[in-house]
Amino acid sequence: MNDRANTIVGWVLGAGIVGLFATVVTGEHFKAERPEKMGYEVQGVEQEGGAAAVAEKPFAFYMSQADAAKGEDVFKKCAACHNADKGGANALGPNLYGVVGDAVAAGRGGFPFSDALKAKGGKWDFDTLNPWLTSPKTFAPGTKMTFAGLSNPQDRANVIAYLNKQGDHQLPLPPAPPEGAASPAKAAGEAAGADATKAKNVPAQTEAQAAKQPAHNIAGEAAPAVSGTSTEKH
Repeated sequence: MNDRANTIVGWVLGAGIVGLFATVVTGEHFKAERPEKMGYEVQGVEQEGGAAAVAEKPFAFYMSQADAAKGEDVFKKCAACHNADKGGANALGPNLYGVVGDAVAAGRGGFPFSDALKAKGGKWDFDTLNPWLTSPKTFAPGTKMTFAGLSNPQDRANVIAYLNKQGDHQLPLPPAPPEGAASPAKAAGEAAGADATKAKNVPAQTEAQAAKQPAHNIAGEAAPAVSGTSTEKH
């Protein structure tokens, strides 16, 4: 009986040793090297905590120092679909000679503009061309123009200055805004913040203070709620 028990124990220990050896060998075989950089990188997405984007200045600032010669180089990105020659024919896109100051989606030798662009109305001035060149699909959702846009504001200003010269009538470039001038969006945000601070600093009246006020002189967000009925006759 003892020999049988010893045999069983021996087989169990042997099986354990074989299993342990197999685990070590398998682990070494399928061992993966730790990557230098953990996770997956998604192309085109800025990582959190990266450098903050520089806030753009008012577009008049870029137009005031626009360079038409540099704009001609930028316009080469558009040359596959457009030309800006006087009397030039329409191609995939309309001829752009004299476009600055002209009506949006009109004329251009009968070019078939999209309904989305026709619905915009107005004229192609500097303030209209800027958002159009930033992102045509955002400016006029449904437009047939497939160009992604120019993200650099100075590039947009330069190409507008070039197109402005490609016409019989040129619009004057705006003067540079005063140094330190805030953009309209920033100014609106500062005004909203000032209103919120002012409202926050208005003290609320207590019921004792309200009771001392003349009749009909309690009003505003700081006035307390008054319960009960009034005995005053009107």
